[in-house]
Amino acid sequence: MVTIKDVAKITGVAPSTVSRVIADNPRISMDTKEKVRKAMKELGYHPNVNARNLAVKSTKAIGVVLPSSADKALQNPFFPEILRGIGSVTHGMEYSMTLSSGITEDEIFDEVQRMVYGSYVDGIILLYSRLNDRVMNFLREKDFPYVIVGKPHEHAHTITHVDNDNYIAGKEITNHLIEMGHEKIAFIGGSKDLFVTMDREAGYEAAIKEASLINNEDYKIHTEFLKSGGREAVETLLGLSAPPTGLVISDDLMSLGVLSMLEESGYSVPRDFSLVSFNNVYLSEITSPALTTVDIHIHDLGAQSAKALIEKTVNKTESPKRITVPHEIVYRNSVSRREAH
Repeated sequence: MVTIKDVAKITGVAPSTVSRVIADNPRISMDTKEKVRKAMKELGYHPNVNARNLAVKSTKAIGVVLPSSADKALQNPFFPEILRGIGSVTHGMEYSMTLSSGITEDEIFDEVQRMVYGSYVDGIILLYSRLNDRVMNFLREKDFPYVIVGKPHEHAHTITHVDNDNYIAGKEITNHLIEMGHEKIAFIGGSKDLFVTMDREAGYEAAIKEASLINNEDYKIHTEFLKSGGREAVETLLGLSAPPTGLVISDDLMSLGVLSMLEESGYSVPRDFSLVSFNNVYLSEITSPALTTVDIHIHDLGAQSAKALIEKTVNKTESPKRITVPHEIVYRNSVSRREAH
């Protein structure tokens, strides 16, 4: 096992100087730093991160909490992509990332408590925002640095959060269907207690209202952000006496379920149904037909949340901020014009 003393011996400096180089002390000259770092590399010396962190009270790690069981969430390409965004920042700043892997809400909550009480991480990113969330309430109570991807339910001005304007995005994408002649438009969303669903649905409703179309409660379906969720939604909508012709689906993975279910039922997109979606994950481009969808710049959401969190952990007095990541509609082949009947 190579120690600081070995590095000191080979470079001819005092062990305390080696320690200062490891801590990147500005008092040590660049020449000495280069000489010591070169020796550390040659000897294969790695500083004991935990011992060093006890001294500087930082773990150089951040925790990331998924909205539900990791195995379910990670089936949705949104999450690997946002983790890639977070990783692009943590890697550059030499931070590591700890991912919650609990399955039930209780397990996730226990895991977050361990992260906080065990000082495993400097701060936490929540990849969701929902009503009365135990994890968020706990982090607030403990005054532990955290950032939300999404819009907080309350205390929004006191919580740093990174989000898109999902209300405007919902309105714009619904308007696209209206402009293409659709009058019967359904909304298929995720769980009703997730803010992202509420905002996209509110935008959809605003577009329907402004176009003086009927706001039909039967046209609003809430299900899981998974392919199976999309399939269930289609069964319900096809069973209606006046099925919709346009579908606003709040997640690309659900859209895949909708597409396959429609196909199995003998319908074609966009001939029989026009379909618009959200997120622009890589799958939306390779499906047949390719999806018209809202690109919410997932990678950027991740990168911005990691930057904001690290700033908070370094400077505890950093004031809370709202970061809005822009969105744009990507027009592909899942919408056709509906001629007036």
